[in-house]
Amino acid sequence: MTSPNDAAARTGLPHALQAMWAIVARELAKFMRQTGRLVSALVRPLLWLAVFAAGFRNVFGVAIAEPYDTYIPYDVYIAPGLIGMVLLFNGMQSSLAMVYDREMGLMRLLLTAPLPRTWILLSKLVATAVLSLIQALAFVAIAWLLGTELPVWGPQTPHVIVAAVSAALMLGALGLLLSVHIKQLENFAGTMNFVIFPMYFMSTALYPLWKLEEAGADWVFQIARFNPFTHAVEWLRFALYDKDPGMSPWIVLGTLALCFGVASWGYDPQRGFGALTKRG
Repeated sequence: MTSPNDAAARTGLPHALQAMWAIVARELAKFMRQTGRLVSALVRPLLWLAVFAAGFRNVFGVAIAEPYDTYIPYDVYIAPGLIGMVLLFNGMQSSLAMVYDREMGLMRLLLTAPLPRTWILLSKLVATAVLSLIQALAFVAIAWLLGTELPVWGPQTPHVIVAAVSAALMLGALGLLLSVHIKQLENFAGTMNFVIFPMYFMSTALYPLWKLEEAGADWVFQIARFNPFTHAVEWLRFALYDKDPGMSPWIVLGTLALCFGVASWGYDPQRGFGALTKRG
């Protein structure tokens, strides 16, 4: 027979944290077995850094703008955006993993565990953020070896960590939300093309907002202003120089809360997987 103490142990905070660690450890173990995953995640931003940035190394420098106090080479400017690219693509990759687990029945088993559904989804989100940050740290290290040094270490380090963790969680929550809508793996590529590329190119990852406004690209400028990915990149960029990021943290955290809340609602078994899309 099960004693009341055993039942309480399975419903308390230690049990919940143990379950979260189990989910995170599972994702880490999968990541360690997939050796090509880290390589493929780093090839894309490193190509941008080593090839694209090299061709436009001195393009950025026509004006000094916050958070920079002096002229900087173009590769230093786009490095925070490329860190954002790593976080963005891993967040979307987590969406693919969720769809796969759902098709294989693993998510259904996981969601029937004796824990709040929100906690299980939060655990998946934390696992996604941990993997994103590992890949981002690997990118920063390789970028340093290539000659692009970022001011990561110093008094600003806690601010950088908070910005990076928040951005990873926000983009992971977006991937979690998309996994509600994507019913089959075959639909993943098309959906991602309508999310990843607009979010990345219509942001400040590759060029500052004032450049867009100066060029007269008003509609791109307005989209970039309200793009949550822009604010994730800007928060990280300003954190590296320990400057005030303005409203960016609030927009990132607000988007995180919104995406996670809607995703949790979408994974309600009373509605079923992908119930949101049935109404469209």
